[in-house]
Parts: sequence; C-alpha cells; structure tokens
Amino acid sequence: MVILGIDPGLAIVGWGVLECIKGKFRVLGFGSIRTEAHTPVEERITQIYDSMNVIIEKYKPEVMAVEELFWNTNQKTGITVAEARGTILLAAHKKGLKIYEYTPLQVKQAVVGYGRAEKNQVITMVTSILKLAKPPKPDDTADALAIAICHGHAGESPLGKYYTM
Repeated sequence: MVILGIDPGLAIVGWGVLECIKGKFRVLGFGSIRTEAHTPVEERITQIYDSMNVIIEKYKPEVMAVEELFWNTNQKTGITVAEARGTILLAAHKKGLKIYEYTPLQVKQAVVGYGRAEKNQVITMVTSILKLAKPPKPDDTADALAIAICHGHAGESPLGKYYTM
C-alpha cells in the first residue's frame, strides 16, 4: 500500500509518501509545500492544489492520511488552515484517493505509544522507524510522515476500519 501522509497548513503543508507492506515501511519521498505569507489566500490555496496534484501524479499513492484539524484559540488561523485542508482533500478526491483522518492523539499513540507525546519524541520515532539518516525538516514534514505511519499501522489492522473518515 502506498500512503500519502499530509499535515495540512496554509503556510506549510507537510507531506510524506510511504510504501507499507506487512508493517514494514519504505520511504518514497517527503517534503513540504510552502506559500508566502503576504500572498492572497486564493493564490496560496491554488499553489497547494497544484503542488498536491504534482505529488499525487509522481508517487501514485493509493490512500491519503490527513491530520484532523485541531482548533486552537486563533479562529482566523483555524479558518485559513481549514481552507487549505479543503483544497488538499479536493485534490486527493479528484485523483480518486481514499481519504482517512487521524487526530493528533491517534498519530502520537501509533508512532510513540503515548497519545500525549511531545513533538521531539514524535520526530525521534519517525526518524527511527523510517531509518532516516537525520530528522526530517520542517516539523510539518515529520508530522506528515507520522500520519502516514499511523495509517500504515491502522490500515493493515482489523481496527483500521475504525479510523476511517
């Protein structure tokens, strides 16, 4: 199974593509989509949409695992991230990908074994599980890989159906 993991955002979208066979992972690619802060939102989401299409065409994932939005106290930021996330979901849906959503707690539980793990613990475990030479940067990319790992574990498990959108 080829999994596209996404950590949605407007300024930075983390992405990672993993092949998962019987719980073993192979990294196919990872990185981030960045948009400029003072660019109109409609241009930024267009950049995200176009970049998502390039990634999907290049890696041909079967599924996309995306982090559910976590609402913080800044509603304006939450709304713009939701707009970017909607763009990401649209790109995946139009390419025929099955979409799965995971909460930050589920991702941390799957990767670290503790749902309240700190960010550095997640990064350390992603680096170890994927046998990377160095931690992926930026943190959004590490988060996207963690989301893909989470789906790899859940998607091959009979419990996977309980994690689907």
